[in-house]
Amino acid sequence: MNIIDYKFNKLTLDIKENSELDIFYHIKEKFLLLNDATKKSCEDFFNQFLYWGKLDIKNKEYEFFKLKAKVLKNHIEDFIWLYDSLMDYQSKTILLAILDNFYNWSFNYLNKSIQNLYDDYFDLDLISSCKDEVLVDLGAYTGDSVLSFIKNYGEGCYKRIYCYEINKKNFEFLNNNLGKLNNIILNLKGVTDKNGDMFLKENGTLSSSKVDFTGDIPIKTVKLDDDITEKITMIKSDIEGAEVAALKGAQEHIKNDHPKLLISIYHSNDDIWQIPRMIKEMDSSYKFYLRYHGGSIYPTEITLIAL
Repeated sequence: MNIIDYKFNKLTLDIKENSELDIFYHIKEKFLLLNDATKKSCEDFFNQFLYWGKLDIKNKEYEFFKLKAKVLKNHIEDFIWLYDSLMDYQSKTILLAILDNFYNWSFNYLNKSIQNLYDDYFDLDLISSCKDEVLVDLGAYTGDSVLSFIKNYGEGCYKRIYCYEINKKNFEFLNNNLGKLNNIILNLKGVTDKNGDMFLKENGTLSSSKVDFTGDIPIKTVKLDDDITEKITMIKSDIEGAEVAALKGAQEHIKNDHPKLLISIYHSNDDIWQIPRMIKEMDSSYKFYLRYHGGSIYPTEITLIAL
Protein backbone atom coordinates (compact mmCIF):
# COMPACT_ATOMS: atom_id res chain seq x y z
CA MET A 1 0.00 0.00 0.00
CA ASN A 2 1.32 3.47 -0.92
CA ILE A 3 0.60 6.86 0.65
CA ILE A 4 -2.35 7.62 -1.68
CA ASP A 5 -4.00 4.25 -0.97
CA TYR A 6 -3.40 4.74 2.75
CA LYS A 7 -4.89 8.26 2.81
CA PHE A 8 -7.91 7.19 0.74
CA ASN A 9 -8.60 4.14 2.91
CA LYS A 10 -8.27 6.18 6.08
CA LEU A 11 -10.60 8.89 4.79
CA THR A 12 -13.28 6.48 3.56
CA LEU A 13 -13.12 4.46 6.78
CA ASP A 14 -13.72 7.63 8.79
CA ILE A 15 -16.74 8.45 6.62
CA LYS A 16 -18.15 4.92 6.94
CA GLU A 17 -17.83 4.96 10.73
CA ASN A 18 -19.79 8.21 11.14
CA SER A 19 -23.50 8.89 10.79
CA GLU A 20 -24.88 11.20 8.12
CA LEU A 21 -25.61 13.79 10.83
CA ASP A 22 -22.07 13.55 12.20
CA ILE A 23 -20.69 14.00 8.70
CA PHE A 24 -22.89 17.08 8.24
CA TYR A 25 -21.57 18.68 11.46
CA HIS A 26 -18.00 17.78 10.53
CA ILE A 27 -18.27 19.42 7.08
CA LYS A 28 -19.94 22.49 8.57
CA GLU A 29 -17.30 22.84 11.30
CA LYS A 30 -14.42 22.56 8.82
CA PHE A 31 -16.01 25.16 6.53
CA LEU A 32 -16.47 27.64 9.38
CA LEU A 33 -12.72 27.45 10.08
CA LEU A 34 -11.95 28.95 6.65
CA ASN A 35 -11.13 32.63 6.37
CA ASP A 36 -14.04 35.01 5.74
CA ALA A 37 -13.04 35.86 2.16
CA THR A 38 -12.92 32.19 1.15
CA LYS A 39 -16.26 31.46 2.83
CA LYS A 40 -17.92 34.39 1.09
CA SER A 41 -16.46 33.41 -2.28
CA CYS A 42 -17.71 29.83 -1.87
CA GLU A 43 -21.21 30.91 -0.83
CA ASP A 44 -21.52 33.27 -3.79
CA PHE A 45 -20.31 30.60 -6.21
CA PHE A 46 -22.53 27.81 -4.89
CA ASN A 47 -25.63 30.02 -4.82
CA GLN A 48 -25.05 31.29 -8.35
CA PHE A 49 -25.01 27.87 -9.97
CA LEU A 50 -26.98 25.75 -7.44
CA TYR A 51 -25.47 22.50 -8.69
CA TRP A 52 -24.62 21.27 -5.19
CA GLY A 53 -27.17 23.00 -2.92
CA LYS A 54 -27.70 26.41 -1.33
CA LEU A 55 -25.41 27.79 1.34
CA ASP A 56 -26.06 30.90 3.44
CA ILE A 57 -24.35 30.72 6.82
CA LYS A 58 -25.82 34.00 8.08
CA ASN A 59 -29.38 32.78 7.48
CA LYS A 60 -28.65 29.19 8.55
CA GLU A 61 -29.27 27.70 5.10
CA TYR A 62 -27.12 24.55 5.05
CA GLU A 63 -28.48 22.58 2.10
CA PHE A 64 -24.99 22.35 0.58
CA PHE A 65 -23.58 20.62 3.68
CA LYS A 66 -26.60 18.32 4.02
CA LEU A 67 -26.37 17.11 0.42
CA LYS A 68 -22.63 16.54 0.71
CA ALA A 69 -23.16 14.51 3.89
CA LYS A 70 -25.89 12.50 2.18
CA VAL A 71 -23.83 11.55 -0.88
CA LEU A 72 -20.75 10.70 1.19
CA LYS A 73 -22.67 8.48 3.60
CA ASN A 74 -24.97 6.79 1.10
CA HIS A 75 -22.45 6.31 -1.71
CA ILE A 76 -19.09 5.82 -0.04
CA GLU A 77 -18.96 2.27 -1.42
CA ASP A 78 -19.50 3.70 -4.92
CA PHE A 79 -16.58 6.08 -4.40
CA ILE A 80 -14.45 3.16 -3.22
CA TRP A 81 -15.51 1.17 -6.31
CA LEU A 82 -14.52 4.09 -8.52
CA TYR A 83 -11.13 4.43 -6.78
CA ASP A 84 -10.44 0.74 -7.37
CA SER A 85 -11.53 1.11 -11.01
CA LEU A 86 -9.20 4.02 -11.82
CA MET A 87 -6.22 3.06 -13.95
CA ASP A 88 -3.46 5.39 -12.69
CA TYR A 89 -2.43 7.16 -9.52
CA GLN A 90 -2.96 10.59 -11.01
CA SER A 91 -6.64 9.65 -11.21
CA LYS A 92 -6.68 8.12 -7.73
CA THR A 93 -5.04 11.23 -6.28
CA ILE A 94 -7.70 13.40 -7.91
CA LEU A 95 -10.49 11.33 -6.35
CA LEU A 96 -8.74 11.52 -2.97
CA ALA A 97 -8.48 15.30 -3.42
CA ILE A 98 -12.20 15.58 -4.20
CA LEU A 99 -13.37 13.56 -1.20
CA ASP A 100 -10.85 15.23 1.12
CA ASN A 101 -12.21 18.59 0.01
CA PHE A 102 -15.84 17.52 0.42
CA TYR A 103 -15.27 16.11 3.90
CA ASN A 104 -12.42 18.18 5.39
CA TRP A 105 -12.40 21.33 3.26
CA SER A 106 -8.76 20.49 2.60
CA PHE A 107 -6.96 22.08 -0.36
CA ASN A 108 -3.70 20.14 -0.20
CA TYR A 109 -4.30 17.36 -2.72
CA LEU A 110 -6.62 19.57 -4.78
CA ASN A 111 -3.76 21.99 -5.44
CA LYS A 112 -1.47 19.12 -6.39
CA SER A 113 -4.06 17.66 -8.78
CA ILE A 114 -4.43 20.67 -11.09
CA GLN A 115 -3.11 19.75 -14.53
CA ASN A 116 -1.63 22.47 -16.72
CA LEU A 117 0.44 20.35 -19.10
CA TYR A 118 -2.37 19.35 -21.49
CA ASP A 119 -5.60 20.97 -22.63
CA ASP A 120 -8.95 20.04 -21.13
CA TYR A 121 -10.15 16.63 -22.40
CA PHE A 122 -7.11 15.94 -24.59
CA ASP A 123 -4.53 14.31 -22.34
CA LEU A 124 -1.78 13.13 -24.67
CA ASP A 125 -0.71 10.42 -22.23
CA LEU A 126 -4.15 8.84 -22.63
CA ILE A 127 -5.08 9.82 -26.20
CA SER A 128 -1.78 10.26 -28.03
CA SER A 129 -3.10 10.49 -31.59
CA CYS A 130 -6.35 10.69 -33.53
CA LYS A 131 -7.26 9.81 -37.12
CA ASP A 132 -10.62 9.73 -38.88
CA GLU A 133 -12.43 10.48 -35.63
CA VAL A 134 -16.17 11.07 -35.60
CA LEU A 135 -16.32 13.47 -32.67
CA VAL A 136 -19.54 14.56 -31.00
CA ASP A 137 -19.14 17.75 -28.96
CA LEU A 138 -22.00 18.20 -26.49
CA GLY A 139 -21.96 21.72 -25.11
CA ALA A 140 -19.84 23.00 -27.98
CA TYR A 141 -20.01 26.56 -26.59
CA THR A 142 -18.00 28.75 -28.98
CA GLY A 143 -16.03 25.91 -30.55
CA ASP A 144 -13.15 26.06 -28.08
CA SER A 145 -12.97 22.29 -27.54
CA VAL A 146 -13.08 21.52 -31.27
CA LEU A 147 -10.30 24.04 -31.94
CA SER A 148 -8.27 22.49 -29.12
CA PHE A 149 -8.88 19.03 -30.59
CA ILE A 150 -7.61 20.14 -34.02
CA LYS A 151 -4.65 21.98 -32.48
CA ASN A 152 -3.58 18.88 -30.54
CA TYR A 153 -4.10 16.26 -33.24
CA GLY A 154 -3.90 18.12 -36.55
CA GLU A 155 -6.35 19.12 -39.27
CA GLY A 156 -6.51 15.54 -40.59
CA CYS A 157 -7.52 14.09 -37.24
CA TYR A 158 -11.23 13.80 -37.96
CA LYS A 159 -13.68 12.41 -40.47
CA ARG A 160 -16.61 14.43 -39.13
CA ILE A 161 -17.48 16.55 -36.10
CA TYR A 162 -20.99 17.06 -34.74
CA CYS A 163 -21.45 20.09 -32.46
CA TYR A 164 -24.48 20.60 -30.23
CA GLU A 165 -25.15 23.94 -28.51
CA ILE A 166 -28.40 25.28 -27.01
CA ASN A 167 -27.59 28.98 -26.47
CA LYS A 168 -28.24 31.11 -29.58
CA LYS A 169 -25.56 33.66 -28.69
CA ASN A 170 -23.01 30.90 -28.24
CA PHE A 171 -24.20 29.32 -31.48
CA GLU A 172 -23.40 32.53 -33.36
CA PHE A 173 -19.83 32.44 -32.02
CA LEU A 174 -19.70 28.72 -32.81
CA ASN A 175 -20.72 29.34 -36.41
CA ASN A 176 -18.19 32.16 -36.78
CA ASN A 177 -15.36 30.04 -35.38
CA LEU A 178 -16.10 26.71 -37.06
CA GLY A 179 -18.53 27.41 -39.88
CA LYS A 180 -15.85 27.52 -42.59
CA LEU A 181 -14.17 24.25 -41.57
CA ASN A 182 -14.92 21.11 -43.56
CA ASN A 183 -17.13 18.27 -42.31
CA ILE A 184 -18.35 20.02 -39.17
CA ILE A 185 -22.09 19.88 -38.51
CA LEU A 186 -23.47 22.56 -36.16
CA ASN A 187 -26.72 21.82 -34.33
CA LEU A 188 -28.77 24.29 -32.30
CA LYS A 189 -30.21 21.45 -30.22
CA GLY A 190 -30.03 19.95 -26.77
CA VAL A 191 -29.07 16.31 -26.27
CA THR A 192 -30.97 14.20 -23.72
CA ASP A 193 -32.53 10.73 -23.48
CA LYS A 194 -35.62 11.61 -25.52
CA ASN A 195 -36.59 13.51 -28.65
CA GLY A 196 -38.85 16.48 -28.16
CA ASP A 197 -38.84 20.00 -26.75
CA MET A 198 -37.56 21.45 -23.50
CA PHE A 199 -36.52 24.93 -22.42
CA LEU A 200 -33.31 26.90 -22.13
CA LYS A 201 -32.40 27.83 -18.56
CA GLU A 202 -29.55 30.29 -18.01
CA ASN A 203 -27.42 30.98 -14.94
CA GLY A 204 -26.24 34.43 -15.95
CA THR A 205 -23.18 33.33 -17.93
CA LEU A 206 -22.99 32.14 -21.52
CA SER A 207 -21.05 29.03 -20.48
CA SER A 208 -23.69 27.70 -18.05
CA SER A 209 -26.90 27.38 -20.07
CA LYS A 210 -28.78 24.11 -19.66
CA VAL A 211 -31.99 22.42 -20.73
CA ASP A 212 -34.83 22.20 -18.23
CA PHE A 213 -38.52 21.39 -18.09
CA THR A 214 -39.42 25.04 -17.49
CA GLY A 215 -38.19 28.31 -18.94
CA ASP A 216 -38.86 31.02 -21.49
CA ILE A 217 -36.96 29.79 -24.54
CA PRO A 218 -38.03 26.49 -26.17
CA ILE A 219 -35.24 24.29 -27.45
CA LYS A 220 -35.38 21.13 -29.56
CA THR A 221 -33.88 18.05 -27.89
CA VAL A 222 -32.65 14.83 -29.47
CA LYS A 223 -31.20 11.43 -28.59
CA LEU A 224 -27.79 10.78 -30.11
CA ASP A 225 -28.89 7.23 -30.92
CA ASP A 226 -31.54 8.70 -33.22
CA ASP A 227 -29.80 11.86 -34.42
CA ILE A 228 -26.52 10.32 -35.63
CA THR A 229 -26.55 7.17 -37.74
CA GLU A 230 -22.82 6.69 -38.41
CA LYS A 231 -20.32 5.18 -36.00
CA ILE A 232 -19.19 7.60 -33.29
CA THR A 233 -15.58 7.34 -32.09
CA MET A 234 -15.44 10.13 -29.48
CA ILE A 235 -17.95 12.00 -27.30
CA LYS A 236 -17.05 15.09 -25.31
CA SER A 237 -19.73 16.38 -22.95
CA ASP A 238 -19.95 19.49 -20.80
CA ILE A 239 -23.68 20.25 -20.60
CA GLU A 240 -24.24 21.58 -17.10
CA GLY A 241 -25.61 18.48 -15.41
CA ALA A 242 -27.45 16.92 -18.35
CA GLU A 243 -24.66 14.37 -18.93
CA VAL A 244 -26.57 11.44 -17.43
CA ALA A 245 -29.57 11.94 -19.73
CA ALA A 246 -27.35 12.51 -22.77
CA LEU A 247 -25.41 9.29 -22.15
CA LYS A 248 -28.63 7.33 -21.69
CA GLY A 249 -29.73 8.64 -25.08
CA ALA A 250 -26.43 7.47 -26.60
CA GLN A 251 -26.26 4.03 -25.02
CA GLU A 252 -26.59 2.12 -28.32
CA HIS A 253 -23.64 4.06 -29.74
CA ILE A 254 -21.71 3.39 -26.52
CA LYS A 255 -22.49 -0.34 -26.55
CA ASN A 256 -21.85 -0.83 -30.28
CA ASP A 257 -19.23 1.81 -31.19
CA HIS A 258 -17.22 1.98 -27.91
CA PRO A 259 -16.36 5.67 -28.41
CA LYS A 260 -13.78 7.46 -26.30
CA LEU A 261 -15.79 9.32 -23.63
CA LEU A 262 -14.61 12.68 -22.28
CA ILE A 263 -17.28 13.62 -19.76
CA SER A 264 -17.58 16.45 -17.22
CA ILE A 265 -18.63 14.91 -13.88
CA TYR A 266 -18.84 17.85 -11.47
CA HIS A 267 -22.26 19.41 -12.13
CA SER A 268 -23.98 17.52 -9.31
CA ASN A 269 -23.10 15.73 -6.08
CA ASP A 270 -23.75 12.35 -7.73
CA ASP A 271 -22.19 12.61 -11.20
CA ILE A 272 -18.73 11.65 -9.93
CA TRP A 273 -19.78 8.12 -9.00
CA GLN A 274 -23.03 7.77 -10.99
CA ILE A 275 -21.66 8.41 -14.49
CA PRO A 276 -18.83 5.83 -14.28
CA ARG A 277 -21.27 3.27 -12.85
CA MET A 278 -23.68 3.91 -15.74
CA ILE A 279 -20.98 3.64 -18.40
CA LYS A 280 -19.68 0.40 -16.89
CA GLU A 281 -23.19 -1.07 -17.01
CA MET A 282 -23.47 -0.14 -20.70
CA ASP A 283 -20.04 -1.55 -21.60
CA SER A 284 -17.93 -3.34 -19.00
CA SER A 285 -14.76 -3.04 -21.12
CA TYR A 286 -14.28 0.69 -20.41
CA LYS A 287 -11.26 1.77 -18.38
CA PHE A 288 -11.49 4.97 -16.31
CA TYR A 289 -9.22 7.95 -15.72
CA LEU A 290 -9.80 11.32 -14.02
CA ARG A 291 -8.21 14.61 -14.98
CA TYR A 292 -8.56 17.93 -13.17
CA HIS A 293 -8.35 21.46 -14.60
CA GLY A 294 -10.28 23.31 -11.88
CA GLY A 295 -9.29 25.62 -9.06
CA SER A 296 -7.70 25.17 -5.66
CA ILE A 297 -10.72 25.87 -3.40
CA TYR A 298 -13.56 23.65 -4.63
CA PRO A 299 -13.36 20.88 -7.27
CA THR A 300 -14.88 21.78 -10.63
CA GLU A 301 -13.66 21.03 -14.17
CA ILE A 302 -13.34 17.31 -13.35
CA THR A 303 -13.21 15.14 -16.47
CA LEU A 304 -13.87 11.42 -16.63
CA ILE A 305 -11.93 9.88 -19.52
CA ALA A 306 -13.37 6.45 -20.36
CA LEU A 307 -11.48 4.44 -22.97
